[in-house]
Amino acid sequence: MSQRRRFDAAYKARVAVEAIRGEKTLNEIASQYEVHPSQVSQWKKQALEHLPEIMADGRTTAVRDSRPLDVDPLHRKIGQQAVEIDFLKKKLRQLGLLNESR
Repeated sequence: MSQRRRFDAAYKARVAVEAIRGEKTLNEIASQYEVHPSQVSQWKKQALEHLPEIMADGRTTAVRDSRPLDVDPLHRKIGQQAVEIDFLKKKLRQLGLLNESR
C-alpha cells in the first residue's frame, strides 16, 4: 500500500496559480506537477474562494472582528480609585502633609 503524498502550501499555490492563468489545460498542469486533474481543480477552487480574504484590508477586518469593549468594569474601577484618592487626601490633610489649596 502506498502512502499519501503531502504537498506544502507553496506547491499548492503554484499549481493553483497555473490553473487560474488558464494557459494550459488542467490535464497538462496535472501531468506537469504529477497530481490528479481533480486535485488541480480543487486547489484552484480553494484559491479562488480564499482570494477575497487574502486581499482584504487588514484594518477593516480588525475593526469588524473586534469585540465591543465592556466599559462597566472600567467605570467601576475608576469610581473605586476616585474614592481611594479622596480617602488618602483626607488622611494626608489630617496629618498635615497635604496643602489645603489643592
